Amino acid sequence: MAELVRRQQLDVFVDDHAFGLQESDDTYLDLLFPDGFDHRTFLGTHPGRLDITSAGHTHTAAVTVEVWDGSPPAQDPAGWEEQAEADFESLSGRVAVWSMSLGRTDDLITLADSGGSWHVRVSSSGRAAVKALEESEESIRGVERYFVQFWPAGS
Repeated sequence: MAELVRRQQLDVFVDDHAFGLQESDDTYLDLLFPDGFDHRTFLGTHPGRLDITSAGHTHTAAVTVEVWDGSPPAQDPAGWEEQAEADFESLSGRVAVWSMSLGRTDDLITLADSGGSWHVRVSSSGRAAVKALEESEESIRGVERYFVQFWPAGS
């Protein structure tokens, strides 16, 4: 049975309906965030990069990240408005959080002490609610929520 290795809570600034998770050591990546971002897909992938499309234009999303030592228990999809899975390759074992306007943020996600191949599941809720607040003049925080789980590929 797989075990949870670590959990992080992040407040991620979303703008232009997007944020990204990118290999921290980006010197070897051909395409850096946000180049090639496709707003038509919830979870887009490029080598060493995950592109996440939000339902809200500008807000702060609540993001929970979990790292597992094997495949985590299946989630009930009924609790999520969007859910997708992908493969992810990390050279350093660390992932940086990126925003469209701010670029690379100070947030780092530690997957492991060194690089490797990972599988990731991204789930999101609060999408309809954040979209409804899009024209609001108020600061929107934590309405849209993301749950991101990483585990070693092949587990």
